[in-house]
Amino acid sequence: MRDVAVVVGLLALINVLAHFTVEHAISVVVPLGALVALLYARRRGFSWAELGLARSQHRRGLRYAAVILIPVAVIAIGGALLPLTRSLYLSDRYDSVSVALWGALVIIPLQTVIPEELLFRGVLNATLVRVASVRVVYLAGAGLFGLWHVASSLGLTAGNGGLTDLLGSGIAAQTAGIVGAVVLTGTSGLLFIWLRRRSDSLLAPMALHWAVNASGALAAALAWHLSG
Repeated sequence: MRDVAVVVGLLALINVLAHFTVEHAISVVVPLGALVALLYARRRGFSWAELGLARSQHRRGLRYAAVILIPVAVIAIGGALLPLTRSLYLSDRYDSVSVALWGALVIIPLQTVIPEELLFRGVLNATLVRVASVRVVYLAGAGLFGLWHVASSLGLTAGNGGLTDLLGSGIAAQTAGIVGAVVLTGTSGLLFIWLRRRSDSLLAPMALHWAVNASGALAAALAWHLSG
């Protein structure tokens, strides 16, 4: 349990430093924090296989990744094409194709997908598996992943015109946005954990995580273009 406590504490520290210190701290703090967590796990005797990163696990993970990428992209782009759901994609963060491409190919993998998967489905999962039941691994892993997104969802409705139209503005709307983000990311966490266990590789949840975030960014740019 000591390792679980240390990793959970590290997650909390990373989250606070990333979101409540200096501007743009997240771009450095989260990747660096993931590296620190990985080094801690290795120092504590966790093998590359326990972390989902052993060379023997790569081929199976890549097979899952190949199956995942296309349907996720089709669903996301399809949502942007449909007038009924298009407004929900109008995120101010990705209001141009160039910004969306930079986000999808650089920022999302390096700042979000790889660090978060190393932290949650890599190090946290490995520490939980050693001491807890499968049910606890799922519930704790997904619950903490959902809570991880509280800080990043504070301005969610304000930065998305479709969500503002749907939920309104003010404290109630912000609260609804936070709760929705936590529920959605927590549920995603369950799927990521399942993929990690099913594929026995960290590459599979990385692929799904990237596919969802990157195709969402590109779909947002498409939605802005179609709405212009």
